[in-house]
Amino acid sequence: MTHTRITIVGNDGIASLLQPWCALFRRQHAQVDFALTLKGSSTAIMALAADACQLAPMSRAPWAQELAAFHKVKGYAPSAIRLGYCGYGPRTGAKTPPAIYAHCSNPLPGLTMGQLAAVFSSGAPQGDITCWRQLGIEGGWQSRRIHLYGLRDDGKYASAFRRAHLANRFFPRHYEALPDRRTVIEAVANDPFGLGATGWFDAAAVSSQVRVVALTRREQGPFYPPSLQAVGAGNYPLAGELALWFDLPPGGRLAPPIKAFLQLALSDAGQAVIAQQTDSAEGYVALDADSLGREREKLSGLQAD
Repeated sequence: MTHTRITIVGNDGIASLLQPWCALFRRQHAQVDFALTLKGSSTAIMALAADACQLAPMSRAPWAQELAAFHKVKGYAPSAIRLGYCGYGPRTGAKTPPAIYAHCSNPLPGLTMGQLAAVFSSGAPQGDITCWRQLGIEGGWQSRRIHLYGLRDDGKYASAFRRAHLANRFFPRHYEALPDRRTVIEAVANDPFGLGATGWFDAAAVSSQVRVVALTRREQGPFYPPSLQAVGAGNYPLAGELALWFDLPPGGRLAPPIKAFLQLALSDAGQAVIAQQTDSAEGYVALDADSLGREREKLSGLQAD
């Protein structure tokens, strides 16, 4: 390789991973240096579209308007390699990954993703779920309707949640859209018959009257909370994924330094860097073996110049 600069723009929390990755990379590729501008995931795709960077780290999936803007400029979608997971919990003083919250008195054992979609959307193929008895909850909940709380469908988290997990169906009319995550948690804390959907948040800092609802991708349990074990095994359906996005036209080839850097991040040494940050505020979790194998295979299939 000749002298090369790799410019990276995006998520700010990833600095604790990028710095050791860059140091490891330069041990083998001293002719490569790095320019890091890490001000948030919202800067990533736009910088990529503007050719202002070669790699764009994100701790969430791109929003529809970000992908649309990239496609308008480039004529195709950006590409990504997943590197790990962002966060687990609940943890004292740290944000829990995206989750469904219930009142602490609610006996709901968990939700399948099919049930979640039928609860939080209108027009589910198997029929909408609007009452607690449809989830098998008895006692004081049996005759009560499910009250739904979440964020505004404004193109950000709630819209991305709807597209990713509700088959892009709209929220039902009884979904109460609230201005921020704190308000969602407060609403559930004051409503034993409520469920709230929200993104990364330290709910315990707001109320002790809510709990995270365990989830599963299967048709029935076991259900998984966003614990370290469940996230690390790839079992928590709403886990935040850490990814490096890049611009690769259809049929195009990666620049060798870019592919080599991605290979480093997916190597045993690169994944060990993530594992070393598990107890940090960000709570990064390395990929599970199956996901790591898939990402390595995906990367190996990308040709370099």
